[in-house]
Amino acid sequence: MSDAFSGESGTLAPGLAPYACHPHLSRGRRFAEPEAPTRNLFQRDRDRIVHSTAFRRLVYKTQVFLNHEGDLFRTRLTHSLEVAQLGRSLARALGLHEDLVEAIALAHDLGHTPFGHAGQDALNDCMAPYGGFEHNLQSLRVVDGLEERYPQFDGLNLCFETREGILKHCSQRNAQRLEDAEPGGVGSRFLAKQQPSLEAQLCNLADEMAYNAHDIDDGVRSGLISLEQLKEVVLFNAYMVKVQDEFPALTGRRLLYESIRRMLSDQVYDVMDTTRASLQEHAPASVDDVRRLPALVRFSPGMRAASTEMKQFLMQRLYRHPQVLQTTEWARLVVHELFEAYMHKPSAMPEQHVKRADQPRAVADYIAGMTDRFATKEHARLTGKVLAS
Repeated sequence: MSDAFSGESGTLAPGLAPYACHPHLSRGRRFAEPEAPTRNLFQRDRDRIVHSTAFRRLVYKTQVFLNHEGDLFRTRLTHSLEVAQLGRSLARALGLHEDLVEAIALAHDLGHTPFGHAGQDALNDCMAPYGGFEHNLQSLRVVDGLEERYPQFDGLNLCFETREGILKHCSQRNAQRLEDAEPGGVGSRFLAKQQPSLEAQLCNLADEMAYNAHDIDDGVRSGLISLEQLKEVVLFNAYMVKVQDEFPALTGRRLLYESIRRMLSDQVYDVMDTTRASLQEHAPASVDDVRRLPALVRFSPGMRAASTEMKQFLMQRLYRHPQVLQTTEWARLVVHELFEAYMHKPSAMPEQHVKRADQPRAVADYIAGMTDRFATKEHARLTGKVLAS
């Protein structure tokens, strides 16, 4: 496979491993399209995602802190860019397809609701009688149908490999629904208990690394967690101690940034080394081999334990901080009352949502696509309430 082609136009792809996703071996798009003269399949997918309406909305969607709480906190957009940067670095080192990794990373949160996980949980509660709400499945719904850009089809008509990577998690019930609608499609691996491509596995881990690093940064910036509290986290404290030994006068943000930078760097190299050892042990010769094997892109056991401890710290000290929980309750109320308002009066939504037969799902799609500030404005317009977040 050393002479593997990188794209639809048949140009050579140096450095791409045989177990990587090769565009010329792609399972293709749901609707056939002419080849692009200068871009491979995965490059086209990335470009379509960047130009989509859903991608632009990510700039005003909450990561942890609501968009209006500060100009420098992460949003879904900046998070997605950080995942893409980490993902591309790892993909280049492992011989995987960088453009596919970037496309998956940039699209993986397109289905997230306003107000972060609080909005997602509230919308899932509202949709419980109608099949529930899964943000990963919603991201797939966005690229498969909700984007309205092309005359020939709904959605972005992305290739199978990108769609597979976007669908990071899926319940068995929804996987079966996907399989019924698209036999052998992106839902089938959940039913067969198989893995996605290495590019998709890599994005999953890059997502986790980005979360931990930037939530530490945002948590300290917000004043909700301190450098003193971070000494409880074995992984972070080890790097902070080394930085302080090397630069005794360093304090504040520079100390924080340098500690995070070193932590991220070591996590990247840990994933590279562990994944290379997994690849050598299992010796996959193709993407299909990868799908039949256990997850191959992973941390070493020690780094996995350290990362898990860090997530637990952030859960207790940041995500469940009283100030964050207060905002969370406000966000839940906004989503619940928006859902009730649109169910009671569908005509309050744009026409394309009103005319759909499945009204609850149409309401969920509309709310999920909102930015934080638009959801807040709509809530005030429909209920007459101005809630303090």
